[in-house]
Amino acid sequence: MQREDLNPLESFKIYKDTTFAMMREAQRRGHTVAVCLPQDLVWQRGSQVTARVRDIVLTGDSTNWFQAQPLRSAALTAFDAVLMRKDPPFDSEYFYATHLLEQAEREGARVFNKPRALRDHPEKLAIMEFSQFIGPTLVTRDPRDIQRFHAEHGDIILKPLDGMGGMGIFRVGPDGLNLGSITETLNRHGAQSVMVQKFLPEITEGDKRVLVIGGKPVPFCLARIPQGSEVRGNLAAGGKGVARPLSARDWEIAEALGPVLHSRGLLLAGVDVIGDCVTEINVTSPTCFQEIYDQTGCNVAFLFVDALEEAVAARA
Repeated sequence: MQREDLNPLESFKIYKDTTFAMMREAQRRGHTVAVCLPQDLVWQRGSQVTARVRDIVLTGDSTNWFQAQPLRSAALTAFDAVLMRKDPPFDSEYFYATHLLEQAEREGARVFNKPRALRDHPEKLAIMEFSQFIGPTLVTRDPRDIQRFHAEHGDIILKPLDGMGGMGIFRVGPDGLNLGSITETLNRHGAQSVMVQKFLPEITEGDKRVLVIGGKPVPFCLARIPQGSEVRGNLAAGGKGVARPLSARDWEIAEALGPVLHSRGLLLAGVDVIGDCVTEINVTSPTCFQEIYDQTGCNVAFLFVDALEEAVAARA
C-alpha cells in the first residue's frame, strides 16, 4: 500500500495523526507501506505515472517511529492501493496531482479517494448539493450580497473557500462591526469568493466530525468544542475534542450522504455537523481517527483498512 501526497513524515504528531493510524493498521495486517510527496510524481510520454517513494517500516518507538529505505522510482500500478491524502488548500498543484493520479488510474492503479471525486467535491462547496441538511448559506464575491445576508440573519460566519483548521473564519454579530473590512480581506476586493453562513449557536456543543467509511457511518463522532471566547471548534484553533455516539440527526445525515459519496469513489469522508446542520464535507484528508479510538475504543483505522481491502478486491 502506498500513501500518496502526505506531508513530510518528520512533521507527524503520531499520537493524534490519522495517516499514522492508517499506516499502523495496514502494517499490522502485513501490508508494506511506501510514501511520497506531491513533487515526487512523474509522467512521461510512453511510460506510466511513477513516483519517487520511500519504503518505510513503523518501529513502535514514539520518537524514532519509522525506518525508511532510500528513494526509489516505482510505477503507481505496482501498488495494491494508492491513498491520496493532503491537507487543504486545494491549490493548482493539488489539482495537477489529481490529473496525474487519474492518468495512473487509466493505467490500472487503484487510487483512494478517487482523483475525479476529489476535484468534484471541494470541501466547502460540496454541501450545496445537500441543501436539505444545511443552514442559511451564501456564496458570493459581492459585498452587497454579504451585507444583505447579514441584514437578514444578524449573526453570521464568513470563511474562505480554501481554508482548513479554522483558518480565516470570522464571526460578525448584529452590530455589523468590521463587516466591510472582513469582507475585503476575504474576498480580496472582489477577486475571490467567500462563504457566509448564519451563525449556529449550537457550536457551543461542538462542531461534530462525522466519519463515513465505505458509505457507512462510524458510530462515534468527535465534537470539537470551542474554548473560552473562541468561536471556532477546530482542534488546530484550540478546540477540545470530545468523542460521542452519533445522535439520531447525525445518523440521518450520514446515512443520506454516505451512499452518494461512496458511489462516486469517496471511500472516506468527514461530514462536519453543527447542531442539525451540515457545514462542510471533508474529502482531502479527514481526521479524528485516533481521538475517537482513544476515548471510545472504536478502532476507526481498523474499519478504514477493512473498507480499503474490500475496495481493492472489488476493483481488482
